[in-house]
Amino acid sequence: MKRRTLLSKVSVGAIALGLGISAGVAQETPPDLMAPGPLPEKSFGRDDAPVTVIEYASMTCGHCQRFHLETFPAIKKDYIDTGKVRFIFREFPFDPRSTAAFMLARCVGDDKWYPTVDLLFRTQEKWARAESGSDALRSAMAVTGMSTKDFEACLGDQALLEKVNAVAEGGKKLGVDATPTFFINGKMESGALSIAQFAKIVDPLVAAAGK
Repeated sequence: MKRRTLLSKVSVGAIALGLGISAGVAQETPPDLMAPGPLPEKSFGRDDAPVTVIEYASMTCGHCQRFHLETFPAIKKDYIDTGKVRFIFREFPFDPRSTAAFMLARCVGDDKWYPTVDLLFRTQEKWARAESGSDALRSAMAVTGMSTKDFEACLGDQALLEKVNAVAEGGKKLGVDATPTFFINGKMESGALSIAQFAKIVDPLVAAAGK
């Protein structure tokens, strides 16, 4: 099932309210798909891989959680680590808590970014639906070593917020209106692909490239 359309940019105030705290081959590649964005790309795999996969995800999306916990490890093992796929992950939050989670993952540093994304997907039920999103997210982020001071500073970073919003706006311009959405060598695919579905799309592209 598709998630609701992202209607507007999220503000720092909206994040605060959402957390319960006070405000303080087959298709031509879209020309803007690979344009430099406002945030450094988070990617896995070789730059010269024959297949490039771009995912737009929301941290509160159950389908995205299932993909990252059940399918992505197999993709990494069979396609990314073997040089067949370059995989790029981009932010497409649907709500303030997802936006906050993406900001926190960016704030921990490059070396902790994906472990934090993985952690937040694994603990999604605890923080995404908690009465106090702030307390639940702070508790989750404590595992990464993030202090309360750094937690609050991160969520108050207006410049970072605007960049996360801008990544999502870029996705909207490409036609993204649900998560997860993938662009596989430029062709849009929606839904939490299984490894079998992924292989059916990607294997012919890899074969055509002679890899």
